[in-house]
Amino acid sequence: MDGYRELIRENICYDDFARERPYDVPQLDEMVEAVCSRKEAVRVAGNDLPQAVVKSRLLKLDGQHIRFVFDCLRENTTQVRNMKQYLLTVLYNAPVTMESHYVAQVNHDFYAEKTV
Repeated sequence: MDGYRELIRENICYDDFARERPYDVPQLDEMVEAVCSRKEAVRVAGNDLPQAVVKSRLLKLDGQHIRFVFDCLRENTTQVRNMKQYLLTVLYNAPVTMESHYVAQVNHDFYAEKTV
């Protein structure tokens, strides 16, 4: 577990992240726990996925992905009943949703009708 924790810390530039967002650091352990799971399948967004697939995707996350995830969590206004599961789902999906999210935000900011 310590080896994976160190690898994840390297991937996300942990020292920089911890300096910028010390309040988000404890939630990173959820990611380490999912990577180290010994279960054959891990439930993500209601689907049981092979643990190796989840582990592979989580180990590819970088600092931008992590910042995106925590920004999304901060902006969320709906009640989350299972934060651990929600966090795992957002982390798992970050690589495929981050770019689209930012494009949608830019489009909204530049092209949405302005009301005066």
